[in-house]
Amino acid sequence: LDPATPRKLPESPPSLAAQLPLNWSAAYTRMPMDSNGESHRDGGITFAAQDKLPKLPIPNLSSTCDKYLEALRPLQTPRERAETEHAVRDFLSTDGPELQEKLQRYAQGKTSYIEQFWYDSYLNFDNPVVLNLNPFFLLEDDPTPARNNQVTRAASLVVSALEFIRAVRKEELPPDTIKGKPLCMYQFSRLFGTARVPTENGCQIVQDPEAKHIIVICHGQIYWFDVLDDNSDVIMTEKDIAINLQTITEDAAQTPIQEAAKGALGVLSTENRKIWSGLRDVLTKDHGSNNADCLNIVDSALFALCLDYTEPADVAALCQNMLCGTSEVKNGVQIGTCTNRWYDKLQIIVCKNGSAGINFEHTGVDGHTVLRFASDVYTDTILRFARTINGQAPTLWTSTSPDPSKRDPESFGDVNTTPRKLEWDMIPELSIAVRFAETRLADLIEQNEFQCLDFSSYGKNFITSMGFSPDAFVQMAFQAAYYGLYGRVESTYEPAMTKFYLHGRTEAVRTVSQDSVNFVQTFWADNPIEQKIEALKRACQKHVSRTRECLKAEGCDRHLYALFCVWQKFVNDEMESGMSSIGQSSPTDGYSPVGSPGGDSSGSMDQVVEVKPNRERGNSTNSRSRDAHPLPFIFADGGWDKLNTTVLSTSNCGNPSLRQFGFGPTSGDGFGIGYIIKDDSISICVSSKHRQTKRFVDTLESYLLEIRRILRITNRKSSTPKSSRAREAEASRPKQMSRLKSRGRLIATDNAGRGPSRPESTSQTEESPIVSDDDELGGYGFFDAGMLLQALKARDRAADPVESAKASERAAVQARRRDVGKKLRLTTE
Repeated sequence: LDPATPRKLPESPPSLAAQLPLNWSAAYTRMPMDSNGESHRDGGITFAAQDKLPKLPIPNLSSTCDKYLEALRPLQTPRERAETEHAVRDFLSTDGPELQEKLQRYAQGKTSYIEQFWYDSYLNFDNPVVLNLNPFFLLEDDPTPARNNQVTRAASLVVSALEFIRAVRKEELPPDTIKGKPLCMYQFSRLFGTARVPTENGCQIVQDPEAKHIIVICHGQIYWFDVLDDNSDVIMTEKDIAINLQTITEDAAQTPIQEAAKGALGVLSTENRKIWSGLRDVLTKDHGSNNADCLNIVDSALFALCLDYTEPADVAALCQNMLCGTSEVKNGVQIGTCTNRWYDKLQIIVCKNGSAGINFEHTGVDGHTVLRFASDVYTDTILRFARTINGQAPTLWTSTSPDPSKRDPESFGDVNTTPRKLEWDMIPELSIAVRFAETRLADLIEQNEFQCLDFSSYGKNFITSMGFSPDAFVQMAFQAAYYGLYGRVESTYEPAMTKFYLHGRTEAVRTVSQDSVNFVQTFWADNPIEQKIEALKRACQKHVSRTRECLKAEGCDRHLYALFCVWQKFVNDEMESGMSSIGQSSPTDGYSPVGSPGGDSSGSMDQVVEVKPNRERGNSTNSRSRDAHPLPFIFADGGWDKLNTTVLSTSNCGNPSLRQFGFGPTSGDGFGIGYIIKDDSISICVSSKHRQTKRFVDTLESYLLEIRRILRITNRKSSTPKSSRAREAEASRPKQMSRLKSRGRLIATDNAGRGPSRPESTSQTEESPIVSDDDELGGYGFFDAGMLLQALKARDRAADPVESAKASERAAVQARRRDVGKKLRLTTE
């Protein structure tokens, strides 16, 4: 993030109407962040545990500073370390205790002490969200080959996604738990019907909590149709949706792709946010105009379905397509899939061959939330197919929508099931903007490269059999590969989720420790293999220890960032008491955006957590009251910059429903590493700005193979995949030689191709205690993200006279929306 100017935080929020753009539809609900949004329906289970979740604790100041120094120690020279220790001592004796007290007072009336500051840092990010903030998931292929074509796969995914939405809205989605402990479910109601909307004063998240339609983007052209009724029941069968999608693809193909690309307005969502804000003003300057209504349709849609015409040749190309699309210029016109997106929304992307993925706007939801969505959708597509074979096959859902083919037509209400095409008024200003946005996006895509490693030699089973935490083991692999290439260690970041707490987000696990440095130096030196393994064990144990602290919200990063924001707020309050700085107002609960400390402008999904003030000691450029309130030394010291300039930004997120997951690099000279640890394989996607990405991946693969070799030498415990214990029963059964001969000769198992044969005498060493809890460690299944700023359950309109007065206005908006776009003629079989 670029260095931001401090902004005044008003004491009380302005009214909701004052916060809304003048021409924003009243059908949208702006959600104050401080509201928990947990007004549940009777009998609902999804949010039942919300009121029981504890608030995120504010760590002890001295403990935070100790952990900060410990995280920096292996990254600094002795001189740098001495300077940082001096800065920390100064902070503890001067500004620190006062800022801690201010933070504690601030948090008393908040759901979370960090939440507002966190959203502000995301929503004030001015650079394009593509490649910088939005991550992607690449789903596994559908196991039924007949459904691995575009229309069939897309229709199947849409139906499952709609059942998931229905379960969330009816609060029938079983809550997430780990070892019986409930996790915060706040984000699930913020996942659908939302859009990131840029303004001159930063972005806002808007939501239509009653959205019933989806948009479909094909060859850059946008279509829409209703998929839910007023009761959130699905109104179309999978066959109906497939017919709609087939109709859309055929209609889109009628427009030459070069011509369609010139009107692909979705590419505007990849622009710098202030530029995109100005272009949205052009689109909505005439309230109720065709362009304004078309934009309303897009912003309020449940999600976007992107149908790409390409078939990426390999997994790296697939990952790029899901993250940022392809760039292909023909006759001077961009015809790549990069223009077939709307990056301000949740997107399901399906290629011509049925390969599918998810790209999502990262401000409102974290990876664990979207992973649950992706996993349940993938699982439901399989179970629904199974029920066509066996009607007694299980289902994920407590209840399902009534069969649309058997419902009374009057029961659907006023819905539009026939797809309509949005026909924008392409005035010259918009046409030029599309061209410029596309060329800038093409530049951005060309600046990045992607490499994937589908490592199939071993996975979680082997790692745990050797007594290691899988996440810590893979983290040390990244450290060893980097050190093997460059001979040094760099600041490394891994998020760990804190959803055990109300509105919990993430805490930063700092992977580099004195133990990890000792390990990589020992590994690459000519040392005995026993010494290498012992060093690896110590490094992994240290990583597990730090991760457990972060899961309990006892890291140092979030706390220090909150203290920095409190200092910034205090300075502005002193300077402009009672006045909003530079005329900015908050997009949510009235707190205007706190400028996040500066960082590299090429940030990724973890960018916001790695923000930092980029200043020299004593030169607080963000403070207009430098003499009266100098920047605390701890934030002006070079150690703050070093820790937060992330070179290896890593994140562990996934399960068997995902093939790959990843994001862009977080700094110009860094790597973005997304990885999934499966039972017998490890999937890794690495991005960088052309920094020998393939060489890094090759080194990583070589390390993984070498460390297995030496582990097998030092630990002969079986590493073959888990097999039926019936074999043990057979082996332990008393031999009856008199009858055995009549049953045939026993055939010896051929272990070729499955690793080394099992030794005759295998000592079952006790597994390290770090293994048992690994599923909740190191962000396993989670990666960093914020949560929605403006998100709140739809209030009881009948009990609110203001809402009752707005009901007629919403009805009018919905009535006008029904006629937006050209109605298509359905393709019949």
